[in-house]
Amino acid sequence: MINTATQQQQPSALLAVMKEAKRAIKPLIWFSAGINVLMLTGALYMLQVYHRVLGSHSLETLVVLSLMAAGALMTMAALEVVRGRLLATVGTWMNARLAPVLLTASVEYAASAPGQVTARPLRDLDQVRNFFTSPSIFPILDAPWSLIFFAAIFLMHPWLGWLALCGGIVLFALALLNEYITRKPLAESGNAQMRAYVKAEAAIRNAEVVQAMGMLKPLLENWKVPQDQANKRQVLAARRGGAISAFARSFRQALQMAILGLGAYLVLQNEASGGIMIAASILMGRALAPVEQAIATWKATVGARAAYKRLVAIAGQYPEIKPVLPMPRPKGKVEVENITLGRQGGEHILKGINFQLMPGEVMALIGQSGAGKTSLARILAGAWRPSGGRALLDGMDVAQWAAEDRGKYVGYLPQDIELFAGTIAENIARFAPLNPVVFKHVVRASQLAGVHELIKGLPKGYATEIGEAGAILSGGQRQRIGLARALYGDPALLILDEPNSNLDKEGEDALVVAIGIAKATKTTIILIAHRPNIVAKVDRILVLNRGQQDLFGPRDYVFNELAIRASKVAHMPNAPQLPTLEVVKDVKEFKEVKEA
Repeated sequence: MINTATQQQQPSALLAVMKEAKRAIKPLIWFSAGINVLMLTGALYMLQVYHRVLGSHSLETLVVLSLMAAGALMTMAALEVVRGRLLATVGTWMNARLAPVLLTASVEYAASAPGQVTARPLRDLDQVRNFFTSPSIFPILDAPWSLIFFAAIFLMHPWLGWLALCGGIVLFALALLNEYITRKPLAESGNAQMRAYVKAEAAIRNAEVVQAMGMLKPLLENWKVPQDQANKRQVLAARRGGAISAFARSFRQALQMAILGLGAYLVLQNEASGGIMIAASILMGRALAPVEQAIATWKATVGARAAYKRLVAIAGQYPEIKPVLPMPRPKGKVEVENITLGRQGGEHILKGINFQLMPGEVMALIGQSGAGKTSLARILAGAWRPSGGRALLDGMDVAQWAAEDRGKYVGYLPQDIELFAGTIAENIARFAPLNPVVFKHVVRASQLAGVHELIKGLPKGYATEIGEAGAILSGGQRQRIGLARALYGDPALLILDEPNSNLDKEGEDALVVAIGIAKATKTTIILIAHRPNIVAKVDRILVLNRGQQDLFGPRDYVFNELAIRASKVAHMPNAPQLPTLEVVKDVKEFKEVKEA
């Protein structure tokens, strides 16, 4: 079990990774310094050729200078290769460290916010990694060393230095202006594009319904609204950024001509040589290169910065995944203490739920639609965290218990079966590495669920690939395989949410047998169901009414109490505090089964 205070004291995974990544900063600084110093080679070679070779007509001097320049350029190329590999290694390492944390965060967020399924954190991580491994980061690494080139130009002649520096300031101002006028439209475009992606993914995910009910055209119209908005803001940002880039390129060419013209003037005035004129032009080009590159790659830089901020919001809340110490197997005692669950806006889904189950007891959870049954089941399974109160399994809070350890002892069959692409054996084994021992447990779970013979009749048996979400299986087959997955490993607590909603008579009989066997082995069972042949087998019943606990107790007591209320409903049809007619109808069926 994870202690909350300890978890809050642990640094987040992102902060831990970035702290370790700082180790690469020092070598990156040294490599960048070496690269930029060696980029002076061209200008120095030009000066020496003009001053020493042309003046002395010495072929030996030219050969030596050329060899020295070639050696410097080869060294610079080697440093570039090493720097690029270092950046690629850092990006890959960061992805390997953070991807599991972000996937965990995405799964937990999706579990706590149904309908908000998204893999955006992983896409954001890819964007940040790609930024580290692309030329977009080079302006950031090279910009501080531009001062070397400006200083070298000043040493050649102050006028040339001031011209280059003023030109650099103007280009830097253009880069800031580019960021200012494109920031808002790019952010709006990104948000609109994400809304469009969500709508498109929903349409693809529900393609069967879309095609069957002719919903494609209205969905396209609905999708086009954020898509058009994203395109418009993207075009606006591109126009503004394009105008700045075009002006910057023109200004850069004009500046290059200006420094050549000024250099020529100084040569005519005998204040500089032809070598200084050419070298100053080369050095100025190198000094302004990071600013020019920054303008050209600004969109990628802004995107990576926004992605990093989103990663901070997600990964900044989660510690790095570490192995957890296994807890002893629970016996199955369930205690629910004043569970409360609220939705945004303050409205309560559940309020004041209290009950206790001993190991081996079977409880039915009933109530009208929207009463909060599935929400309570999700809390008991550990998929959701309650707003208040606790759900305890053998005295341990399931919300604070590490999921990979708790999952060994809890079997859960949700309303949406949620199978995964892979084989039947992998799904039942919860994707544990298959080996003879694991497969033995898979077969045992299938036999308990009464689905072993069905699986053997499939083309490849347990090795049958079921497709995404179990697409090749019928609804009843998916539900029975989901039951086998829930029974895998002989859980101490079994939670079944409408386990017979898609079953035929054969499947329902197998379900009743499975519940009986699990009960005999002292497995605590909580099931949401209305059909009398299942509910009549339970020990206790919890009735929920509009998120609140209405009745809880032994099966016969609850049946009798509901029968009394049902008789009152006949005389008081508009009574607001009494069960709905749907529940009353179920109660009458329960009584018939009981009397039979």
